[in-house]
Amino acid sequence: MPRTHASLQRLYIEPDLAAGTSLTLGKDQSLYLAAVLRKSVGDEVVVFNGRDGAWLARLTSDSKKAVTLEIVEQIAPQSPKSDLWYGFAPLKSERLDYVIQKATEMGVGTIQPVLTRFTQVSRLKHERMVANAIEAAEQCEVLSVPEVAPETTLEKLIGTWSETHGERTLIFADEGTDSATPVEQISRLEGRPVGLLIGPEGGFSADERALLMAQQFVVRVSLGPRILRADTAAVAALAVIQATIGDWR
Repeated sequence: MPRTHASLQRLYIEPDLAAGTSLTLGKDQSLYLAAVLRKSVGDEVVVFNGRDGAWLARLTSDSKKAVTLEIVEQIAPQSPKSDLWYGFAPLKSERLDYVIQKATEMGVGTIQPVLTRFTQVSRLKHERMVANAIEAAEQCEVLSVPEVAPETTLEKLIGTWSETHGERTLIFADEGTDSATPVEQISRLEGRPVGLLIGPEGGFSADERALLMAQQFVVRVSLGPRILRADTAAVAALAVIQATIGDWR
């Protein structure tokens, strides 16, 4: 998105966007703009919905209960949704928020919580994960908010992979393999749809590792000589993928 509007507050909204139209924000966003940020009539913000690009909007009402915006002009076209799939074993509280936020920043298209034997949490707040993805998109000028899929088990994920993901290759970050650079293996996947799977703190169980390594669609990689925390491993692996075969090139 053009950096000329970088200083403006960005808001994710649901309605369609077109020049000359107006829309009324919900209570929470209205309160945030009018009371927290103290925006008033005539002030400008940037709005996006994940479909129509980024638009400059101007406040025409600054009621704390219902801010009204006039959609002025498109300032950036819609970027295509990323095809990068990311599966991870959920972590606790703030670290779970961090993982969702960083995956959004790193350009993931689908975020998939995967329950494993050593997963630290069993009950997830889907709305909170979606809210974290939206917040990260607002802060980092991401126009395509990733889909946050409902949690699934590792066994179900693997058992239905070919049916639901087709020819997608699953990159498995395996702390049990010999230390090596993952660049060479990942670079071989150029032009193919890929997914990344990061395990929980404590790693995958022996049975889970055996299940993964038995699949033809799985490519296991090392993330170096040190054991990384799950959230660190996610950022490291996503960076390698984006730099090697993704949109960082």
